[in-house]
Amino acid sequence: MAYGEDPELNELRRRRLRQIQEMQGSEAATAQAYAAQEAEMQRRDAERSEVLRRILTPEARERLGRIRLAKPEVAQSVEQQLISLAASGRLQRQVDDATLRALLERIAPERREISITRR
Repeated sequence: MAYGEDPELNELRRRRLRQIQEMQGSEAATAQAYAAQEAEMQRRDAERSEVLRRILTPEARERLGRIRLAKPEVAQSVEQQLISLAASGRLQRQVDDATLRALLERIAPERREISITRR
């Protein structure tokens, strides 16, 4: 034992080093799981986009894109319905802009008119 070395202090250092290494190992596993989950979500989004590209006309896709910017929850609901209709085979042709507007009118909540009267 060298001058000034404490065996108890060395043991504490070794334990702390092991603890840090274990924490880094678990963080790496968490990062890998997160990356895998992100990749899976991107794959699903790509598949969803491909299905929508096949069942919507360009004008309807454009309208749905604008709706997605303004009201993402409504756009997601419409997309889900369109994908389920396509999967069940109930769509005989591509959905055009007029059909999409009709679908949106049924799905979208009623608009409330707000009027302000000054006295």
